[in-house]
This record gives sequence, structure tokens and C-alpha cells, in this order.
Amino acid sequence: MDPLTWTGDLAFLIPILALTAALCVGAFVLQGLAGMVLTEPHPISNEQGVLSTPKSLPGLLGIVAKFGLLGTVLVALAIGVGGVVIGPSGGVIGGIFQQFTPVWIALVLTFALSIMYKRSLGLYGKLFDSMIGMIGFALVMFWVFTGVFGAMDMVVTHGVLEQSGSMKNEAPGTPYTKMIGDIDEGAYGWYLLGGDNLGRDVFSRVIKGAWEVIKIAPFATLFAFMVGITLGLPAGYYGGKLDTFLSFLANLILAFPVILLFYLLVTPEILATGIPVYMAGVLFIFPIIFLVILFNSRFFTQPSKRNLYLALIIVIGGWLYLGIAWNADPLGIIGFPPNLLVVFVAVVFVNSPTVFRIVRGLTLDIKTRDYVAAAQTRGEGPWYIMLWEILPNARGPLIVDFCLRIGYTTILLGTLGFFGLGLSPESPDWGSTINEGRKLLSIYLHPALPPALALLSLVLGLNLLADGLREESLRD
Repeated sequence: MDPLTWTGDLAFLIPILALTAALCVGAFVLQGLAGMVLTEPHPISNEQGVLSTPKSLPGLLGIVAKFGLLGTVLVALAIGVGGVVIGPSGGVIGGIFQQFTPVWIALVLTFALSIMYKRSLGLYGKLFDSMIGMIGFALVMFWVFTGVFGAMDMVVTHGVLEQSGSMKNEAPGTPYTKMIGDIDEGAYGWYLLGGDNLGRDVFSRVIKGAWEVIKIAPFATLFAFMVGITLGLPAGYYGGKLDTFLSFLANLILAFPVILLFYLLVTPEILATGIPVYMAGVLFIFPIIFLVILFNSRFFTQPSKRNLYLALIIVIGGWLYLGIAWNADPLGIIGFPPNLLVVFVAVVFVNSPTVFRIVRGLTLDIKTRDYVAAAQTRGEGPWYIMLWEILPNARGPLIVDFCLRIGYTTILLGTLGFFGLGLSPESPDWGSTINEGRKLLSIYLHPALPPALALLSLVLGLNLLADGLREESLRD
């Protein structure tokens, strides 16, 4: 079996892509330079007295840049579609695009349905009116679908722990062999992104690493928001000694260096004391408290409905709480690996004070609005006002911060993995993969570069998504 080149049968499209990209970038740069040197032409009138502005050089260059960008997108799309169709015949790029086929299908369906019904989807639907928001959403959902399908083994080509003695640090596109000259006929034919220093497939480990991020970062951020909202609302609404005490605790945690705090929480000495488990017991009770207060305040005047909701929350929430926080699920279904629990607790603990301060500041501002005074006049309870009057009107900044905080959490997870803390050593998370690859970075780029680019693209997507959401929320 022959090694794969990067482009294979798609090589003829690469010069066209380079030409259109160079045309776009060159025209854009020249447009900026011309705009600084040349002045805009003055409008002139024709025989009928109609004013018109002649085309300026910057304007013409802008048109060229747009056509160059359109050509670049079309050629890149042709490469992607060609890769999906012909697979490894299109080289490493073709093989990668073909492996991502389930992801492309899911993305197309998501965008098609979202754009079709965007007018009835609230803020999420308005996101598709923003180009920046759509690009960010596409990047984020690409890695979400990649993580989900990767966990189902629909994208990966080899096992993440599968080692081959003949594939150590082999280049991308190298034919897969278990031992020298021993080809496994039942396995995928190539290591698309090469092998690492233990002979494992870099491509498969990057895909599985996406699942490690997806299953931790959003949920840890959500838990941190529930803690911050549950404490930040009463601190801002009531003020006084409660606000002083909670703000002092938040500032105390924020004054500690984040990375050092992470180090302390995940080191073996701290783990031996059981402190992270006790912290999990405290922090993970907040989602139950939040939901109980939320539904009790909303359905306080409807006792039968309220009691049903509270019973479901307490029973289901208590079951999940016992399994996640204490690994004591009576049914033996729910459980958290100890190393994963420590990382989860560390992320929630570090992010909660920042969320608390944001919610507290928003509450201090919103509680002075007229609709809050109207709710107080109607005789509504404090928690109803906080959760059903103040919190919905603070959703814009909180949604934006939620997206940004997932990005921060992703970087923190990568940092922990890079230093070998938290997750198990054989974990394919991106931080651990980057750390293993950087040891031979001066000789081999391929083990460390793909997970680094994956981490960069996900965080970039989250930042662009947050920008798009901020633009649309400001228009409400």
C-alpha cells in the first residue's frame, strides 16, 4: 500500500486555491493602502442633473477582494466535496474529509433547519443574521458533532490506545502496519495525521480528544453558572451583610492565581485528604437548590403542579447528586471517575466567583427598573422577582459570558492536560496530546500541531459565537 500525499487526485485544485486566496489578500491589502493615500472622488452630475460618484481605486479593489474571497470559498468547497466523494484517492485531505462525512451531514441539516425556522427560534434564530455568529456557531458545532460521532466510533480510524511498533512518529499518510511489513487487512489503511511517539494514530486521538472537551467544558460551566446565579441574585437584590460576606468569599477565591489553584486541587496530596470530594458535595447541590427555588417561586400559587415538579427535581436530582458527587448511586448506574470529578470540581470552583460577580452587578442595575417595582407592588415574592423578572432581563450578557467561559474552560483543561494533571495519562485530551508531541517538536510537527489547531479553532469559534450573540442581544 502506497503512502498518501496531502492532496492526491485533488492536487490540480491547490494552485487555483492559492491563486484566488492571493488575489483576495492582495486586493484587500492594496485597498487599505489606497484608502490611506487616495481621496474619494467627488460626485458629478450628468446632463439630467443626476449626481453619481465615479468608481474609485479602493472601491474597485474591494470588488476584486470580494470575488477573490468568493473564489477561495468555492474552490475550498470543491476540495471538501471531492474529498468526501473520492476519499483517500484525494490524499490525506481527501481521507480526512471523507471520515468527517457524518459531521458534514449533521452540520448541513442543523444550518438548513435553523435558517428555515430562524424567525421562530428567538435569540438563537437571530444568530443566523450575523455572519460572525454563523462562522462561530459552525466551528463550535463542528467540534460538538465531531466529539459525539467520535465517541460513537463513526469518525475515528483506529483505537486511541492501539499502538504499532512500526508507526512511531511516522509522517501523515503512512500506510498502517502493526509491525514492520505486517499489514492489518481489517484496519483502516493509513494513519491520516501520522503516529505519535508510542505509535498511536494522531487523527483518532484528536477526534476522541474533542469528546473529552465536550463532555466536561459546557457542563462544568453550566454548574458554575448555577452556583453563581444562586448566590449572585440574592447578594445583589438584598445587599447589606449578605452581599458583603458573599463578595468577600468571591474576591478571596479570585485573588488566588488560577493556575496555582488548579495545581493545588488536582495534586495527589490534596486528593488524599478528600477535599475535592467534599467540595463536589457542596458545589453539586446548587443545581438542585436552583431548580427547587425556580419552580417553587413560579408555581407557588399552584400547589399540585409545584409539588409534582419539586418531587421530580428532588428524586432525580438527588439520584444524580449521589452518583456524581459521592459515587454512591444506589442503582449503580451513575458514577464519575475520580480524576474526572477532580477536574470538574476545579473548573466549577474557579469559574463560580466570576459568574457571581457578573450576576450581582447585573442584579444591582436591573432591580432599580420599573418592572421590578411593579412586581413588588403586585406582591410577588423576592425569589420570583429575582428569577422571573431580573434573571430573564440579564440573559444577554450571561449568554455571551457563558460562551466565552466555555472557551476559558477549554483552555484550562488543555493547560491541565499539558502539565499532566487531572485526567488519566492515557487520555486523548488535547492538552495531554500536545504535551506528548512537544517533546519531539523540533523533529516532528505532526503529533503536536493537530490538537493545538483543534484547541485554537474551538476557542476561536466560541469567541466568534459570543460576539454574534452580543450583536444580536444588543438589538433586542
